[in-house]
Amino acid sequence: MAVKEDSANRLTAAQRAVAEHLRLTAAGRTDEWVKLFSPDAVLEFPYAPAGVPRRVAGHDALVAHMSNFPETFDVEFVGLVFHDTVDPSLAIAEFRSKGTALPTGKPYEQECISVVRTDEDGLITHYLDYWNPLVAIEALTPDDAPSEPDRGVTFGS
Repeated sequence: MAVKEDSANRLTAAQRAVAEHLRLTAAGRTDEWVKLFSPDAVLEFPYAPAGVPRRVAGHDALVAHMSNFPETFDVEFVGLVFHDTVDPSLAIAEFRSKGTALPTGKPYEQECISVVRTDEDGLITHYLDYWNPLVAIEALTPDDAPSEPDRGVTFGS
């Protein structure tokens, strides 16, 4: 019974880490947000467009990467759903972002899936973030901007 109880506690911690990640990201509280991650944590974006790294590792790089997010997007994350896993250190989440791209005033509504691994302390060790870069590019592109084939987005340093 103790093993099942421990697994349930770890899964709850992984889910809590994801929920806190979303809350602190939306609030622009990067200094608190980075404390959710282990010192050598990795944040990956498999579909990252030009201008956004596919892999960010370690606290300093995480803070640098997210440094301008609060000035770029005003969002809330809604519809958070967790999917059951057999690994207690793994959380799989689906959610949506609803908000505005601040530089353009255009809507920013994104569908996301995140696959997150935590350690025994409930800190995020690996965050795999699936989001659609085309939505971000469209939201951040002014309506009067000329068309460019290699347009990317940036919100970090």
